[in-house]
This record gives sequence, C-alpha cells and structure tokens, in this order.
Amino acid sequence: MSALSSLTLHLPDDRATDDLARRVAPLLNGAAGTAAPGGRIHLSGDLGAGKTAFVRALLRESGIKGRIKSPSYALLESYKVSNLYFYHFDFYRFSDPREWLDAGFRDLLRDDVVVLIEWPERAGGLLPPPDLHIDLAYAGQGRDATLTAHTARGQLWLNAIVPLQAPRSPGAPSPGDA
Repeated sequence: MSALSSLTLHLPDDRATDDLARRVAPLLNGAAGTAAPGGRIHLSGDLGAGKTAFVRALLRESGIKGRIKSPSYALLESYKVSNLYFYHFDFYRFSDPREWLDAGFRDLLRDDVVVLIEWPERAGGLLPPPDLHIDLAYAGQGRDATLTAHTARGQLWLNAIVPLQAPRSPGAPSPGDA
C-alpha cells in the first residue's frame, strides 16, 4: 500500500476544522515526534472558507496565548513558543506576485520555523513549495479540506493525520486517491 499524497476530508462544522488543526499542530511543533519542528503550510480558499480559523486553532494548540490576530492588514503576525517561531502571512492584499519579496519575507521561509501562508496564489509561482497545501472549499453547511503533500515532510504529516488503514480489497480505491 502506498503512502497518501492527497486527501479530501469533509468538515461539517467549525469544530471539525478546529479538530483538524489540533491534529496538525503536533506535527509542526515537534510534539508528535515524527519530524523536527518547523515546516510550511499554504492555505487557499474563498473569503470566509476557514483559513484564518484553522490557523488560530493550530496556533492555540501549539501553545500560543493571548489574542491571535488575522494578518490581513499587517501582512505578517509572528509568535514564539519556547524556541520555535510561527509566522502567519496573509497575501490577500498583494496585487503583484513580487510584493512578498519586496516586503523582505524570503528570509523568514526557513525550515526550522512554522510558516503559515494564506492566499499563497497571490505570490504567483515565486514561493517555494509548501510541505502541505490545504484548500478549503464550501460544501453545504460545512467545508471540504483537500490536503496535498508537496515534500517528504508533508507526506509524513499527511500519513500521520490519517494513518494508513489495513490492507484493502483489490481494486478498492484508497482514501487518498485523487
């Protein structure tokens, strides 16, 4: 059985979105023991689809106390827990893909920090690939979250989020077939 590279989960309500963030947080902050702390997640989806709500839940689960602001106007909010930095970017207001470079953000995209980027598509193809891309789309009263691994670290996270099941019958699709 091969490892998952993409998975779509139905999140029927805000609580399910928070639960997904709580499952991802230990993978980023090193608490799960699956990889060194750090990594990059890109979040896409329409306005109000749950990108910032997901990030807030992830940051809370990682130990961030106090107010967690959306970086819509500041473009970047940074946090620190122990020796781990968390950078939450929002590129929604960018009209030119090079604006994130002009803002000096390239130096923050290190492997030993947690980088969360909302609206990464506004940077065109200039961003390095994320470990994990999460696309949130409205689905009835809830939303669908499609998680796609782009690196070995992202692959490890995805398989930790949804552990591989027992062998399935021949010809049956795997949960991550996309």
